[in-house]
Amino acid sequence: MKHSNISIFIPHVGCPHLCSFCDQRTISGTQHLPDGDEVREICEKALGEVKSPENTEIAFFGGSFTAIPRDYMNELLSAAKDFVGAGKFRGIRCSTRPDCIDNEVLGILARSGVTAIELGAQSMSDKVLEMNERGHTAADVENAAALIRQWGFELGLQMMIGLYGSTREDELLTMNRIVELHPDTARIYPTVILKGTRLAELLESGEYVPFSFDEAVETAASGLVLFEGSGIRVIKCGLHASEFVEQDMVGGFYHPAFRELCEGMIFRCNMEMQLKNEKTLPERCTFAVSPRCISKAAGHKKANTEYFRQRGIDIRITGDEELSGYQCELRR
Repeated sequence: MKHSNISIFIPHVGCPHLCSFCDQRTISGTQHLPDGDEVREICEKALGEVKSPENTEIAFFGGSFTAIPRDYMNELLSAAKDFVGAGKFRGIRCSTRPDCIDNEVLGILARSGVTAIELGAQSMSDKVLEMNERGHTAADVENAAALIRQWGFELGLQMMIGLYGSTREDELLTMNRIVELHPDTARIYPTVILKGTRLAELLESGEYVPFSFDEAVETAASGLVLFEGSGIRVIKCGLHASEFVEQDMVGGFYHPAFRELCEGMIFRCNMEMQLKNEKTLPERCTFAVSPRCISKAAGHKKANTEYFRQRGIDIRITGDEELSGYQCELRR
C-alpha cells in the first residue's frame, strides 16, 4: 500500500542559519504559522478523506522543526498526537537540521508519536556546506543520523544537486556517504535559485555557474540508481510543483516532472548500453521492461523514443512481468 503524508508547512522560524539557497517562505508557499487548533482541523478533515490512514503520516515540513521555539513545537506535536494510533494515522514525520538533534529533543519527539525524522544533509562535502553557509558539517549529519537510529526512528536524508561550489565528484561523495549511513528514505532536490537569496546574488555576479540542466538530471539519475540499488527508498526527486517556485526562481533545475526526466534518462542509458553490444545497430528493435515502467522507459513526452528515432532506430517498448525496477532487455 502506497505511503502518503498529510503535509503541514511550518515557515522559517527559529532556524539559526540562513543558507545560500534559502527563501523558506517561497519553498513552503506560505508565511502563515499554523497553531495547534489548525493542526487539529487539518488532521480531522484528512482523517475523514484518506482511504488508508494506517499508511499515512502527519508531516511537519517547510522549516527546521526541532529548531522552532520549544513551546510552539510542543503545541503542534500535542495537537497531532491526538490523531495517531489505532484507527487513525500511522505516526508523525518531521524534517530538521542535523545540528538541531540531541537526546533531549529526540525524547520529546518519541513521546509525541513521531515515527520518522528527515535530516537536511544537502551535501556531505564540508567545502560545499561552508560555501553555502549551512552552519554544520558532514560529521554533524553522521552524528545526528546515529542518534536517530539509536532512538528507533525511521531515518530520512535529503541532498541537494548542484549547490554553489559543488562538483560532480562532490555529488558522488555525498551519494556514497549517504549510502554508508543507509537511511530508510532519501530525497534528491535539484538546486533552485530563488529571488532574494545569496545564490541569486552569486549567480548574478557570475561567481556561481550552475551545472547544465542535463548534468543535473544525469547526476540525480545516478543518485536514484545508487540509492534504490542500496535498498534506500527515494520518496522525492525534484521540488513539488509550485506556482511560488515558478514565479520566484531565477535559475537552477526546476521542472514539474523532474523525477520522470531522471527515470527516462536511466532507461535510455540502459538501452544504449545494450545496443553497444550489437555488432550492427538495428533499424528496429524492442525493449522489454516491467509493465509498470513502460511510460518511464519511453521517456517524458516520449523523449527516448524520439532520441533513438533521430539516430535511425525505431524502438518499441513492451511489458514483461519477469522484469522489475530499471531492468530492460533488448529483443529483436
